Formats: sequence, structure tokens, C-alpha cells
Amino acid sequence: MHSYTIAELILAGFTEHYQRFQSITKQTGHAFSQQDWSRIQQISKSRISHYDQRVEETVDRLKASLPCTKLNEPLWYQIKKDYLELLSFHPQAELAETFYNSVFCRLFHRRYFNNDFIFVETTLKDAPALPVEAEYRSYFPVVSGLKPTIKQIIKQIDFKCDFQNLNRDIKLLMKAFIRQAPDTHHRSHMMRFDILQAPFYRNKGAYIIGRVVSKSGIQPFIISVLHHAKGGLYIDALLTNSSQMRVIFGFARAYFMVETHAPSALVRFLNQLMPNKTPAELYNAIGFHKQGKTEFYREFLYHLENSQDQFTIAPGTPGMVMMVFTLENFPYVFKVIKDKFSESKPFGRDTVLARYQLVKNHDRVGRMADTIEYSDVVIPKSRIAPELLTQLRNTISESLLEEGDMLVIKHLYIERRMTPLNLYLHNASPEQTEIVMMDYGNAIKEMLQANIFPGDMLLKNFGVSKHLRVIFYDYDEVQYLTDMNFRDMPKTNLSDLYSGIDEHSAAPQDVFPEQLCTFVLTNPTLRSIFEKAHPELLSASYWQQAQLDVKNKVVKHIFPYPQEQRFIHLDKTIKERREH
Repeated sequence: MHSYTIAELILAGFTEHYQRFQSITKQTGHAFSQQDWSRIQQISKSRISHYDQRVEETVDRLKASLPCTKLNEPLWYQIKKDYLELLSFHPQAELAETFYNSVFCRLFHRRYFNNDFIFVETTLKDAPALPVEAEYRSYFPVVSGLKPTIKQIIKQIDFKCDFQNLNRDIKLLMKAFIRQAPDTHHRSHMMRFDILQAPFYRNKGAYIIGRVVSKSGIQPFIISVLHHAKGGLYIDALLTNSSQMRVIFGFARAYFMVETHAPSALVRFLNQLMPNKTPAELYNAIGFHKQGKTEFYREFLYHLENSQDQFTIAPGTPGMVMMVFTLENFPYVFKVIKDKFSESKPFGRDTVLARYQLVKNHDRVGRMADTIEYSDVVIPKSRIAPELLTQLRNTISESLLEEGDMLVIKHLYIERRMTPLNLYLHNASPEQTEIVMMDYGNAIKEMLQANIFPGDMLLKNFGVSKHLRVIFYDYDEVQYLTDMNFRDMPKTNLSDLYSGIDEHSAAPQDVFPEQLCTFVLTNPTLRSIFEKAHPELLSASYWQQAQLDVKNKVVKHIFPYPQEQRFIHLDKTIKERREH
């Protein structure tokens, strides 16, 4: 088969993937309009597995057409050149490069994973960037006036259902802008709005994202849109604070569903609004997690080439299932499954793999860190601290290959680095202690609402982000909440002792919430804060009710922004608004 034909075949595989991906994403708008929350969850899950299915199909087509047992170097060198030519004016060129890499890496041994045959570095960095204008539309209040322009913006973003009282919401929106960003309060002829054309959907919410451009500069914003319990849509909140916007796009949340023709342009627009977000984080946030993985790996290689810091053992209590290490000046941790687990962990490697995949596919409700999964990661031994290298050889030897000066890790997970909650509390002020312990309880409650039972709730398994949010990151004991059996501790009396009946015996899925304080919160100060803030978490009935809510498909809205941002706090006339 000719090299150009092979390049076209691979690109056709990518085209089919992207068209199907966008077709799946497009269904979200209809599901949102119908308040079909379970359908939105299904759409989100199906998109995650979709990519690998299309890669496998393309690999099968290639194997049927040409021998792939041994690399024909001149042929594949030419295939890459031909493929690159096909991408010259392609609107998803960066994603197509990643798809090519995936296909090649499924076909051949990793010794060929170099820039001659795959796109280790993008070849598009010197190409003309797609204009961000491809993804947004500009509006000029000087033409029609401020309120009519805002109404036009909201109506042109088709939510497929009506607002309950759009005029009222526009007044509240303008009031919130003046309160939050007074520098943007100009006369109509002194500003313009740049609005991303497609709404962003996630869980029970929809979001309008844009910026105000004026003589004062650029003011980014996010508008939250929800369904009213009595019918119709309403604007719930305005976010203009950069920190709050970054939390909405945070690494512990489910991926957004948004239609886009030119993802690179969309990512660049978002990056202008949130400069502290990396391209990898933003590609992940909009559902292109394979592209996020590619961008992250390029960041990782760049860091290794332009730094001298070493891999060291990560701070915190050593895990019984994972070996965890980090790079001092690189804000991530690297996790590898140990060869042998502690006796207290009655499961094996396959269970751990399945539980990490469960979280990947699930709604993480802002409380579970996303993981990036890699195979055959090559690290120079010179960059590994001697103590760590010894530990790696002792604990994960089955996952290691040593090839000269290089260490190859067969399989690892990478997560955002956070301060383990138990370590954070060592140096926290009384005020900080109260904040994070209350948020620890909130994190557990929000995971329960998403049908997640965290399993091991020790403080060492939670981290504190730079936004002071408590986030769970140890998934080896994660299970569905509905699979557990929550019980109150039985009261033992004298007759029980003489009868020989053991009322305390527990099956593997039995959980006694009262023991949360006994085994997790042994510190009296922490226990007191928790008992005062979250007494219901110590009762089996609370967990049982959470199970019933899940079984009855009661999907609760978990707000990715502070309650004080909501418009119900701006206008007493809408205090009665309550979401499903």
C-alpha cells in the first residue's frame, strides 16, 4: 500500500472519531433541555471510551492491509510526511497528530517512539494558529443598547427551552457585574462582548463563557444557567473572579461537554481568560483527555530538558497499594501500583486498575482528582534520587525495566500534587483547621450524592488544593455507594455476652459510620469540629438515605462556585427558587 494511502486511512479514522465524538456531545443540549440527567451522565461516560475504540478500528484496518509485525522505517517516515501534509489546513490538526501517535504506538514497539516516526513534539508550533474568532462571536452594545445586547447573546445561545423571567435575570446580571467588576461599568459605546458560541454543559448546569473588552482592559466571566423547579431556565450566578473560574475548570471535576470545530482556538480563548491554566488542563476540561495527555507529556519532557531537580519520595504517609513519588519543581505526583499489598488490602492489581477506571468514567463532583494514565514512561536514572531508586526496585520491580541509564516504568498514574490533609493540619491555624475539616465533611457528602463510597476515609487519603478545597485522591478502596451496607453499631448487653451471639460481626460490604470518629478523627479538636459541622455523617440513616436518593435517580446539583455568588442572595424576590 502506498504511503499516502496509509496516511489517508489513518486520517479517515481520526475524522470518523471526531465526527462521532461531536455527534455524541451534541446530544447534551437536548438532554439538558429535557432535564435528562442520567442521559448526560451516559454521554459523558461514553465519550471517555470512544477514542480507544476508534483507534482499535483503525489499527485493525491497517493490519488487514499491510504487514505490521516489523517496522518498515523508510515507509513510515514517508507516511508521517504525507500525514503532515494532509494536516496543513486541518481545523483539528493537533488532535489528528495525537490520533496518529496512538495508532502507531499500538502497532509497534516503544523503541520506535521517537520524533522520526511519531509527533513527540508537535510539528504545528510554527504553523499559523487558527484564529480564536473561529469559536466566539462579538457583540456591540453601541448598536442596540446594553440590555437588548445581553438578551440577544442569551437568546442566540440556544438552550432549547425558555427562560422563566429573562428580563429579571438580565437586571440581576448587570447588578452583579457592577458589584463584582466595577471597572467594566462603561457606557454602551465603550465596550464589546466576546462570547463563545457554544454553551458548556456539565451535570445539571449550563455555562455561557466570554469576556468584556473595554478601555479598562479585558474582564473574563462565566454565567451559570440552571433549570427552575417550577419550569423554565434562570441565570443562577455570575463568576468574574479568576480563582473561581479556575475552580470551575478544575482537575477534580467531570469534563465539560461543548461543541467545537476548532479545539485549539477554543483552548487559546480559554487560556486568555485563565492564563494560569495549561493547555493540557484546558484540553482535559473540555473532554479531549487524550490531547490533554499529549500536551502534559510535552510539558513533562520540556521540564526534564530544562531543569535539574530530582524525583523524590512524595511527602505524606506511605501508601499500602501505591508507590508515590514527585519532582520538586513540577506540580504533579507519580503513582505506581506496588508488587505486593499490605495484608489489610484483600484485593489485587486488577481491582486497583478497575477502581481507578471507575473514577475516570464517573462524575467526580469536584472532589476526586483526575488521573492521567501512561505506559512505558522512560526516566533518566540520573534524575532519580538514590533513596527513591532503591525503594522503586524494592516495591515496584514488576513494573520496572532498567535499560542502561534509563528506567522504564511500564504503567503509572499522574495526578496534580496537593498537600495531604493530615500534613496540612500539622501547621494549620485554628481558622484553617476549621475550614478544611468542614470541607472534608462536604467532600464526603458530595461524593455520596454521586454514588461514590470513598472506602478508606483516613485524612492521609485527601489533599488540600491551593484553593483550600479538600479533594480525595486514593481510589484503591472506592466502590459504588449503593453496593455497601450501612449499619448502626449494635448495643451490647450482658445477655449477649452470655449467649455467645456476635452482633458485631461484619460482612465485607458492611460499614459502621459511627466509627468514622473512632478510627479517623482520633484528635479531639478535629473530632469536635467534625461532630459540630457534620453530625449526620455519623449516623447510618444518613448514608442509607443517600443510597435511596441514588437508587431513585435523585440527581442533586453540586455548585462549583460559592453559594454567595448565587443571585438568590442579590434579590429577595427570588429567594423561593429551589433546584431539583
